[in-house]
Amino acid sequence: MMHDAPLLPISRRQMLATSGAGFGMLGLASVLDQNSVHAAAPVAPAVSVATANPLAAKAPHHTPKAKRVIFLFMNGGPSHVDTFDPKPELAKQAGKKGPGGKWMPTPFKFSNQGQSGIPVSDLYPHVSTCIDDICVIRSMYTSTPNHEPGLFMMNSGVQQPIRPAMGSWLNYGLGTENQNLPGFVVLCPGKPVVGPALWSNSFLPGIYQGTHINNSKLDPKKVIGNLSNQNLGRNSQRRLLNLMQKLNREHLKNRDSDNQLDARIASLEMAYRMQFEAQEAFDIGRETKTTRTAYGSGQFADGCLIARRLVERGVRMVQLFYGSGQPWDAHGNIMDHRRDAGKSDQPIAALLKDLKSRGLLEETLVIWGGEFGRTPTAQGARGRNHHATGFSIWLAGGGVKGGMIYGQTDEMGMHAVENRTSVHDLHATILHLAGIDHERLTYRYSGRDFRLTDVHGEIAHKIIA
Repeated sequence: MMHDAPLLPISRRQMLATSGAGFGMLGLASVLDQNSVHAAAPVAPAVSVATANPLAAKAPHHTPKAKRVIFLFMNGGPSHVDTFDPKPELAKQAGKKGPGGKWMPTPFKFSNQGQSGIPVSDLYPHVSTCIDDICVIRSMYTSTPNHEPGLFMMNSGVQQPIRPAMGSWLNYGLGTENQNLPGFVVLCPGKPVVGPALWSNSFLPGIYQGTHINNSKLDPKKVIGNLSNQNLGRNSQRRLLNLMQKLNREHLKNRDSDNQLDARIASLEMAYRMQFEAQEAFDIGRETKTTRTAYGSGQFADGCLIARRLVERGVRMVQLFYGSGQPWDAHGNIMDHRRDAGKSDQPIAALLKDLKSRGLLEETLVIWGGEFGRTPTAQGARGRNHHATGFSIWLAGGGVKGGMIYGQTDEMGMHAVENRTSVHDLHATILHLAGIDHERLTYRYSGRDFRLTDVHGEIAHKIIA
């Protein structure tokens, strides 16, 4: 029948749904499902994310001890027996055959530090002054001693690039306290091995992806490329954005669900607001000379100072990679650790002291560590290979007991033997400190409920204050 009603535009999805008895839509649904575009509704997040603003702060499952997280990531893998886990037996067995090489004692000196008397090597003289605020976990282990799967495991809980990063999960579950800045910021001068997949949102809505900032270029006006509008003023931009968002929302009404469009709408709003606050947040020139001197100089030092400025402004998680590539990968000479610790020691200590002096450390969880450790045996003459069965990380602030050692490796530093702590256990503990029950924070995708800790994870309650 012919009539005079106006013809309304239809989307490709609507065309496929109504043509050929809908068989085309079945194929499209399969493709969308495989490509994380049409994920199903979330199941039991801290609060439903189906709100007008997906980054709005949400209530936690229980009272959090940590409202913010800073992960100082030593990509490449620092050696536990040369930093925070001394092994005198290595000196006694030096040169004798061990698994995969000859036993090699540390060339660095350990001494007991702070009122707690925790031994720290001379690689970290500044950090050692903060040891009473630090919990050293000496019993970490992971599933493989290769960089790519190790990085994925530590960042997203699996060995493949198929799951959301921890920062994305935190943003999904809790939102962020500052709507003018991203909730998950990644600072790295270049990229680590495998790069952006380490801060991917994967099947979570795109708004939860980490925002990568190259902290080797810290001109606040250029730190985020293409952010400033050179042609329109603030009011004109707002009017233009209002029109675009109105059209986007009208388009969204005619679609069953579209996470990409949802993310685009939220991202446009975020980009507009960031123009006026991000430049200030990344401008470390606003800090006093005393503060700048305390942190020292260099890319990592600047990154630590930016991390403090971001969490101070309500950013949920900041991940600071030590450098591009895998700088801590000391295959040839373990003395390379002197270089890398030297560049990170003063800034880390300054960050901890700065947070504490501002009353922020109590509610900010600081994590130090890499994707795995290094062997107690030598590789070549003076290097150490990758090591996954026992290594160290440490936590500070955010409800963690300071001046504490948790877990142990055996007398040679080969295997975690006491209070063994998997990466899943670490993630479960971090989420718990942030107020999230790791078994309840799930997202339904491809027919099953996913979570950061998969089907694993035990909380290390003994380290919680």
